[in-house]
Amino acid sequence: MNVLVINCGSSSLKYQVISSETEDVLAKGLCERIGIDGRLVYQPAGGEKEITEASMPTHKQAIQMVIDALVNKKTGVINSLDEIGAVGHRIVHGGEKFAASAIITDEMIQTVEACSDLAPLHNPANLIGVRACQELMPDTTMVGVFDTAFHQTMPQEAYLYGVPYEYYEKYSVRKYGFHGTSHSYVSKRAADILQKPYESLKTIVCHLGNGASVCAVKNGQSVDTSMGLSPLEGLVMGTRSGDIDPSAAELIAKKEGLDLAGAINVLNKKSGVMGLSGVSSDFRDLSSAAEEGNTRAAIALKVFNYRVVKYIGAYAAAMNGVDCICFTAGVGENDGYVRKEVCASLSYLGIEIDEEANKKRGEEVVISTPDSRVKVLVVPTNEELAIARETVMLVSGQGAS
Repeated sequence: MNVLVINCGSSSLKYQVISSETEDVLAKGLCERIGIDGRLVYQPAGGEKEITEASMPTHKQAIQMVIDALVNKKTGVINSLDEIGAVGHRIVHGGEKFAASAIITDEMIQTVEACSDLAPLHNPANLIGVRACQELMPDTTMVGVFDTAFHQTMPQEAYLYGVPYEYYEKYSVRKYGFHGTSHSYVSKRAADILQKPYESLKTIVCHLGNGASVCAVKNGQSVDTSMGLSPLEGLVMGTRSGDIDPSAAELIAKKEGLDLAGAINVLNKKSGVMGLSGVSSDFRDLSSAAEEGNTRAAIALKVFNYRVVKYIGAYAAAMNGVDCICFTAGVGENDGYVRKEVCASLSYLGIEIDEEANKKRGEEVVISTPDSRVKVLVVPTNEELAIARETVMLVSGQGAS
């Protein structure tokens, strides 16, 4: 079976076609500037990247262009849509309703719509992609894979906030967590690499990129994670503040003449390492600036690393120990400096880093020494493959993992 994986945003759409038999990526790409002027990037496996500038007034037109590219007689990878067995959609927020991936039905769509208050920037866009695919591929099974689902195993003491309980009951105010598809994939892959039963490990996954989160996975289940009701909670990120005294939002609003929404926008889009450094939200730019003597860039990197260390320590305590720590996503997979600095503060756990192994970028590698009491790994995430696997399991009647 071939699975079309769709990750739909408000003005963009990423896609991959994955063979379930070999798990090879047959083609991948993205549509950009949907509703503005339109740009399709398409790359078949082993082929050259093709870029097409064309009008994409809606997501339906964008997906039609993707389909046309996939069946193109010269560079396409399938002969017809009949060769797409299912479509797997990334959906950011499933609330408490979805603890696993699910086949998309009208009822499910209504439930996801009801969660839109919890993810107003993401869920409506995700559903636009679903509806566009349903129109163009009405006979193809659609599956929703939720960023929040993996974290639905968190216990109440981990997900409840210290606010009036009625707010949880009435408005679903609680921690949900995100990056769940990545945390699930990476923690399972780490168990495979270490040749250990997944259910026997205490694993901490550090998904470090422009958006960043840490997750504690105990005996195969997420028991805590750093992002909360929204992706704003937790680590300092590219442009997000991470954990902050809520009173700071009030103070910023008063001093800057902003309403609450304006203050939250500052915390989401103008803060993090970009706000601290005044340089960039890109960690490569920060590293270069720090090396050139930019003090604020160096401080921003230290703040980021410090928060990662704090969460690892907290989750090691919450799980009463840790067997392995995984680094993933753009920064985690490629920035040996960040990994080294974080692990240097974890020597109390008996962690020892292999300097040569830590120099590797973007590949699966154990970067701890054989004597290290806690294993440390770099595991490139593959959310698209994880979505494809979930989709295949549901379509084949095995149920989601």
